[in-house]
Amino acid sequence: MNAVHRTTGEKLFDAANVVLLLLLAFVTLYPFYNILITSLNDPADAARGGITFWPRVLSFENYKMVLQDESLINAFVVTVLRTIVGTATAVLFTAAFSYGVSKPELLGRKLFLILAIITMYFSGGLIPHYLLIAQYLHLKGSFMAYILPNLFSVFNALIMITFFRGIPKEMEESAKVDGAHELTIFWRLVLPVSKPVLATIALYNAVFHWNSWFDAMLYGGESLRTLQQILMQIISSNSNVSLMASNLGMKAVTAESVKLATMVITTLPIVFSYPFLQKYFVKGIMIGSVKG
Repeated sequence: MNAVHRTTGEKLFDAANVVLLLLLAFVTLYPFYNILITSLNDPADAARGGITFWPRVLSFENYKMVLQDESLINAFVVTVLRTIVGTATAVLFTAAFSYGVSKPELLGRKLFLILAIITMYFSGGLIPHYLLIAQYLHLKGSFMAYILPNLFSVFNALIMITFFRGIPKEMEESAKVDGAHELTIFWRLVLPVSKPVLATIALYNAVFHWNSWFDAMLYGGESLRTLQQILMQIISSNSNVSLMASNLGMKAVTAESVKLATMVITTLPIVFSYPFLQKYFVKGIMIGSVKG
């Protein structure tokens, strides 16, 4: 085949698009890169400013301090456990609800959908929510305070419902002919073919649980503090950093350098999860929102 002839205007347009997108990518990514290189610079030298593209005086003192603090290590474990357990249970619970509601023959299907959608527009507020979790369910100071209130998201359920409606009925009918019941069909047929939407919802829930700190402040105790809660406390108060440094016998660090190192540590794990879910993400969100 002969190559398609492109005019000078089309070439200039493509070149302008490339330059614009590269500039946009740089503007978007550079603040994160600057945080990383500043956190890897000597704290006293970093206080002078002027760090642009690489560390001026390479130092790992900030990370040594952060990684030696037992409260941060404990918070990291709590956050990882919360993210894994919270994501797995929320995806499974939302998928089970969505699969049932996607069936037209389900009794009360419209009522369930109406009740769920109402919660998207109306909320009881912070005080009733706190009273429900802390006093009536007695979850304050319990790890389950991070899990149970976040089992279900209406937005995620709507995406899943639309996706499940697009699954061919013939597949389920053939399984029923072979003697499979609904639970077997859901677990062994529906979930394996729903990887794109499941990965998308898992990513939503993982990011939520990893970044959440407000409910940890309300319901978690000292042993259940999360990384984001500690990061918020470090950012809001320099005295916390000074106390941490004195406890560890490290005087060289500064409040600003420790903030940056903590930001990097709390951000990188969730960023590294994106490449593993990216191939499912776009497909899952598009199919779940358009199909049906």
